[in-house]
Amino acid sequence: MLIEIKDLRKDYLLGHVTVSALRGINLNIEQNEYLAIMGPSGSGKSTLMNILGCLDTPSDGQYLFDDVDVKSLNDDELSAIRNKKIGFIFQTFNLLPKADAIHNVELPLIYAGIDKHERKSMAEIALKRVGLGDRLYHKPSEMSGGQRQRVAIARALVNNPEIILADEPTGNLDSKTGEEIMGIFNDLHKEGNTIILITHENDIAEHSNRIIHLFDGLISTDRKN
Repeated sequence: MLIEIKDLRKDYLLGHVTVSALRGINLNIEQNEYLAIMGPSGSGKSTLMNILGCLDTPSDGQYLFDDVDVKSLNDDELSAIRNKKIGFIFQTFNLLPKADAIHNVELPLIYAGIDKHERKSMAEIALKRVGLGDRLYHKPSEMSGGQRQRVAIARALVNNPEIILADEPTGNLDSKTGEEIMGIFNDLHKEGNTIILITHENDIAEHSNRIIHLFDGLISTDRKN
């Protein structure tokens, strides 16, 4: 099992009030699953995503990633997991505006300490994989929204992570471009990648093989697609 979550809880202290964002989540995710997580605002989607991505830790319960209890890891160990095992894709792309595509994609490799020439080669391969072999030296301002999201996907792929974690990846795109991006995710899944998708759009979630709905910090439905 790639991910095992047992009675996961997350509380936040807002002033003198404790807010429970997650109230006892139980969830298993296997290698090569394609999972969509849905739910209204305030349902706990973002909190669960942050915990899955090792950007936050639970208040209680257990999160096992590759049989390792995430709560037992220190900041450096969590950072290493984020860099090497999880590829992040965001709604707003999060690209460096003054850097070209190849330098944006190289970023995780720099943090991983990979040699300059190897970095460039790996970044080129990742960009060609998402259909941007002719845009290696274009900056974000010289690309469309769909192309920028492809750069972000290439950056997420470049370290060959175990999980691709995508937060509303089509939220800033028109419907046609969104479908093109989902086509890339479908191909990545066929190639063996584990994909966890956070979305509020039903048509986007339908690309996945399993859909989970959150409501008030709990899983309300979990169905195969």
